[in-house]
Amino acid sequence: MLSQRTRYAIRALLHLGDRFGQGPVQLPEIAEAQNIPAKFLTVILSEMKRAGLVETLRGKEGGYWLARPPEEITYGEIVRLTRGSLALVPCAARLAYRPCENCVDEATCRLKAVMLSVRDETANILDRVSLSEKMAV
Repeated sequence: MLSQRTRYAIRALLHLGDRFGQGPVQLPEIAEAQNIPAKFLTVILSEMKRAGLVETLRGKEGGYWLARPPEEITYGEIVRLTRGSLALVPCAARLAYRPCENCVDEATCRLKAVMLSVRDETANILDRVSLSEKMAV
């Protein structure tokens, strides 16, 4: 499952993506439009700024905007930034690998093999879909 933080980050970045090129968007607008607590949104947007996805300007005319065009920011990038991995189990993670607790034999584990396939397919989809794409519901 995606964490609430990941879902909030995606919604905030989608909001900024919809306004790309229109200047700074103030935090209260994003928070209200996306139903995200303002304090939590501040933390999320600070994290996105450190990762190079968002720029900010302080002051009355300030706000937030995407640092790159929305078509260059994928869902996979956002999920990895907020969740650390796309894998459902730690032994299937590419960047944050660690052995599963209580694993009998990782070399022959059939669950790991399935979870590696799930992670790869998930990555293929999330790394292909950018913030600019309007997906059918």
